[in-house]
Amino acid sequence: MKKIGKEKVWQAVGCLICTVVLWARLDTVGASEFSGGRLTGPLFTMAETGGLLFPLALALTFFLGRIAATIALLAALLCLPLYLYFVLPGPYRWIFKGEYSVPLQGPFNWDNWAIAGILSLLFAAILSFAVFREPQRTPNSDRS
Repeated sequence: MKKIGKEKVWQAVGCLICTVVLWARLDTVGASEFSGGRLTGPLFTMAETGGLLFPLALALTFFLGRIAATIALLAALLCLPLYLYFVLPGPYRWIFKGEYSVPLQGPFNWDNWAIAGILSLLFAAILSFAVFREPQRTPNSDRS
């Protein structure tokens, strides 16, 4: 039986952490009017899609490592804007002008959940890039 490498286990752990952190709070955010906003609606939909891609990447990690790493990177890119919206609402309002129902408290907002999400995405992205650094093994590479 083939031994599972440490890299694959770490990649799976990274996908699992991203999934748990995202879904721990995404339900409460989606239950509010946040998911229906002009700007926040698409951000929520992107994060929800990323939340579905992380478990897919987790499942594929042990069979198709590079494809799983690509899916994990795509999921991280889809989730990042939502986290950045919670941490940096000022720049979002500067870029996306319009009427907002909640007054701006400041350009930077410390949100533990969003900071944990950004760190988990960074962790998963680093692990995914590490998969691409490994030399690709072909089935005929064992033969001389």
